[in-house]
Amino acid sequence: MKADVGEGGEGWSDSKIIEALETSPSMLYRVRKQLVEEGFEAVLSRKQRATPAVPKIFDGEKEAKLIALTCSKPPKGYVRWTLRLLEEKVVELKIVDKASDNTIGRVLKKTFSNRTSESNGLSRPRRTAHS
Repeated sequence: MKADVGEGGEGWSDSKIIEALETSPSMLYRVRKQLVEEGFEAVLSRKQRATPAVPKIFDGEKEAKLIALTCSKPPKGYVRWTLRLLEEKVVELKIVDKASDNTIGRVLKKTFSNRTSESNGLSRPRRTAHS
């Protein structure tokens, strides 16, 4: 709208718009193109993705197996499961072909976010006013 040189428009240059909105030339180009091709409403509303950006590695069944593994006794020599140990074990058990410790952590964080359990090693100690 700032670029509009018609009646009531301010006729700003692209560089002035980019600076004022703290954006990039490519973003300005994409918005302008979408405005022309799809209209004003399309620019103002978010477009839903048809598919997730990255396919999920853990479906419900695989997630359940990961949770069961997490709640099981850790390997000999370990007090608790670590994300790295879980990462290796889910591949070894052929639950998934590959997974990162970050992925394992996200799945378990979603699962255990409302629970506290010192036995599974996934929770962090709560801080008190004195710590």
